Amino acid sequence: MNRIEIANLILAEINSNRDKLKSSFSASKEKIGYFYIDDLLPQELASELALVFPKTKDMRRLKSIREYKYISAQMNEHHPLLEETIYAFQDKRIVDLIGNICGIDSLYPDGLLYAGGLSSMGKDNFLNPHLDNSHDAERERWRVLNLLFYVSKDWRLNNGGHLELWPNGPKKESIVIESRFNRLVVMATHQFSWHSVNKVNVNESRNCISNYYFSEEPLKSDDRFHVTKYRGRPNQFFLNAILDFDAFARMTLRKLFRKGIRKNPHIYKKG
Repeated sequence: MNRIEIANLILAEINSNRDKLKSSFSASKEKIGYFYIDDLLPQELASELALVFPKTKDMRRLKSIREYKYISAQMNEHHPLLEETIYAFQDKRIVDLIGNICGIDSLYPDGLLYAGGLSSMGKDNFLNPHLDNSHDAERERWRVLNLLFYVSKDWRLNNGGHLELWPNGPKKESIVIESRFNRLVVMATHQFSWHSVNKVNVNESRNCISNYYFSEEPLKSDDRFHVTKYRGRPNQFFLNAILDFDAFARMTLRKLFRKGIRKNPHIYKKG
């Protein structure tokens, strides 16, 4: 299938649940707006995506005290169905529909997949509570929505590897949203949208296809530019201190070098 055919399927499913999704986002947007929809694609197509998802040996490893996962934005190195699917989410009809659901007038997808693309998390992989970088690669538009589409078959709650939202900050309780197969999660990103992924407990891979949407304006009027900022979990006091210094140092560098001292390698290098 090509991206237009896949986009048609996504569009129909979201449209049929439009009112419910709008209510979900509206009810949560004061803290971290989000909604999710299950069985987004026909089972046969979602199963095919699970089957052709790349192995971690064909992806880039990120391992530090902040995170441990595998990523790729170089879509031409993987099965064509994955590229068609990720760009189906960038179809203008879908972007506009999700913008309507979330009450955002101007939304732009990112053809370069800056910090988006594919991610895989295996045994003991994790992602600490963090705030996403506030802008796109050129620091021209605000990052406002994160789309996460999960494609690991039969993924269960006790497997771990689930999305966590921290609406009252990373020192309080989190909301766990399961990384259920064929589920799309859409969440707001701003300077209070702390989120994480809990540790994977099994020798299997939790696989995800992700997109970011950007806007000319931030979601919150008091949003300010920030780099990706990590925190420890509520009981990780020493780690918190280290990560606070890490964020301070990187933010200081960005004040000196507006676009950073090197280009982020996590983009789709086409051609």
